[in-house]
Amino acid sequence: MRLKSAAFASAAILLAAAPGATQTAPAIHGYGSLALSPAGDRTATIEAQGTRGVVTLRSAADGRVLGTLDPCPSCGYSGLTFAPDGGLVFLARDYKAGTVALDHADARGAVRTLATIRGIAQTPRVSPDGKRVALLVTLGANKESGATQAGVRMIGEIGEQNDEQRLAVFDIAGSNVTAVTPVSPQGRYIYEYDWTPDGRGFVATTALGNGDNNWWVATLDAIDAQSGAVRQIAKPATQLNQPRVSPDGKTVAYIGGLMSDFGSIGGDVFTVPLAGGTPRNITQGARETVTTIDWTRGGLRTVSLAGDQVRLGTLVPGRPVAPGFAKAASATAGDGRAVFSADGRIAAAVVQDYEHAPAIYAGPVAALRQVTHDNDAIQPIASARSVTWKNEGFDVQGWLLGPRIAPTAKAPMITMVHGGPSAASTPNFYTPASMVAQLIGAGYYVFYPNPRGSYGQGEAFTAANRRDFGGGDLRDILAGIDAVEKVAPIDDNRLGLGGCSYGGFMAMWANTQTNRFKAIVAGAGLSNWVSYYGTNGIDQWMLPFFGKSMYDDMKAYEDVSAIYQAKKAKTPTFIYVGERDIEVPPTQSIEWWHALKDNHVPVSLVIYPDAGHCVPAPEQSRDVTKRAIAWYDTYVKAAK
Repeated sequence: MRLKSAAFASAAILLAAAPGATQTAPAIHGYGSLALSPAGDRTATIEAQGTRGVVTLRSAADGRVLGTLDPCPSCGYSGLTFAPDGGLVFLARDYKAGTVALDHADARGAVRTLATIRGIAQTPRVSPDGKRVALLVTLGANKESGATQAGVRMIGEIGEQNDEQRLAVFDIAGSNVTAVTPVSPQGRYIYEYDWTPDGRGFVATTALGNGDNNWWVATLDAIDAQSGAVRQIAKPATQLNQPRVSPDGKTVAYIGGLMSDFGSIGGDVFTVPLAGGTPRNITQGARETVTTIDWTRGGLRTVSLAGDQVRLGTLVPGRPVAPGFAKAASATAGDGRAVFSADGRIAAAVVQDYEHAPAIYAGPVAALRQVTHDNDAIQPIASARSVTWKNEGFDVQGWLLGPRIAPTAKAPMITMVHGGPSAASTPNFYTPASMVAQLIGAGYYVFYPNPRGSYGQGEAFTAANRRDFGGGDLRDILAGIDAVEKVAPIDDNRLGLGGCSYGGFMAMWANTQTNRFKAIVAGAGLSNWVSYYGTNGIDQWMLPFFGKSMYDDMKAYEDVSAIYQAKKAKTPTFIYVGERDIEVPPTQSIEWWHALKDNHVPVSLVIYPDAGHCVPAPEQSRDVTKRAIAWYDTYVKAAK
């Protein structure tokens, strides 16, 4: 289930004018797919130049632009990664042609195409000796990679054909390969991987069968780079992400924990011998959530979420993480939260918060500093503060956003529940086009709680809502609203609730548990866990949370299904969902719409054509925003 809804947390690269604005807002300069050179002296990003993005090289010391690469004006770029000699590998996707080029730029900026893939591709990684590039390829892909993407039409014999993401290897000195032959075996989906230091193979997270559905039961495997032979290293009891091999080639580290979405990474750090064995938790009991690891020559580097702060640090097995850079912000880079030099001394990340637009930070791990200033003049839309409270023995944190000038009278507030549930709301710089900005402009406060089940307080906190969906986490949210009302002028008689994915479930479920909210907006929500289990495309994700399948423990699924308590629901609700949502099929929204309609509760349902999870397409997302705000204005703002 998705981390965030595009409608509730959009942060587009280009700002659009807010409703009623007389001038176009300045454009936010974006920094996509950040990579750091092995020496730590240069960064590569995808940045806007005119109407499109180009590969941009900068000095990591001061952010100066050193040059740009744009070998395919009709393509979109991704997957930037440096080679050991300082060359750059990246992907150029031609959507019209249905191809992805694997390109290599040498130190002089000369670009050569190493391979052309018919389908989709991601995550290039250069071998330790710099002679080869590995790549995840989906040949003849029927859909975009990932369960949040719009699914294919469900026709023909169901479940017999699935896209396969496999590993392929290409020589950097070779000519353009157009007939791609993957190394990894057919029938096995590769999620993430890392080269072994000797270049003879890979460690990877893999699963047999449907890639969208089986990440939750993926194993940690070794794959031979020549034969493609697979050897299981470990079958962890938790979900796992970011396998990384130690420089001596003896040990594998990975992030393991209770995770509800591929890509929404968080947990403890585990190590296991490359030869195989039982994984060992080396951050057991930490009161933070590790979100990125990298095993450099200088040791294990980590990025973690600790309460309201993102932290970079150094991890020595058996000791607490030695904290370095810390900031109440969010960070992104490459396929993690930060990237590191080969020796682990230098790091870089794209950092932003609610009051500061994105900027590249770089420098020693303990002392990152801002090196780009393209967005310094852009003024924030909201003021923000971190709010903490205690509930039922848990320390809980959330973010309160409000107008830059506090109102003189009490104001309405909308609580936004993040998806997941294994995720967290972290600071992002919102654009005038986003729902948050428009709500604040219309006089609302916006509250982002991180209740139990969220990242940021340690693995025990994340696992605290196992077999308790909508129980303790909802009580944490209601207690958080009480805490917010003590520090801000919030009108308790004018409260609204919203969320998408797991947040959509919470919005539907809360309608049967409390009458505190005057209006609800539920995106891609789950109203009936029983029917959901049998109709969604990712049923495996529920097993770590419920313990058993629905067929083995139906009552556990019934007990947290709003549909079984529909008679209690009284709050007016706007529902939206994508027609081709794999994660939460539109039938879940239809069931809840039908229940509210039959019980004479004001309700509106919009199913967006061809849309995937949480309706990410810009035009459709704008329509969701318009309808949601109108719904809140009618039932929350006008409440007495």
